[in-house]
Amino acid sequence: MENKIEELTLLLLYLTSWKEEEFSDTMRRSWKGYSFDALNQLTDQDYLRGDKKSKSVYLTEAGIEEAKKLMEKYFVGEMYRE
Repeated sequence: MENKIEELTLLLLYLTSWKEEEFSDTMRRSWKGYSFDALNQLTDQDYLRGDKKSKSVYLTEAGIEEAKKLMEKYFVGEMYRE
């Protein structure tokens, strides 16, 4: 169950993220209003980065790629229903 929570947390972080330009780089940021255990696990897997005191995190390239795979995993049935 913990694995699904982490997957869905990453997916929600991606789906609610926005692009932000900083120092000529574009990154995807998201508010971190989710389980700290899940956020810590995703940070340990290098899918997220950010300051512990900050209210938002940014998704790494690996995190964005994993989130896109999760979209296919969880939404593939939805695409064919419409």
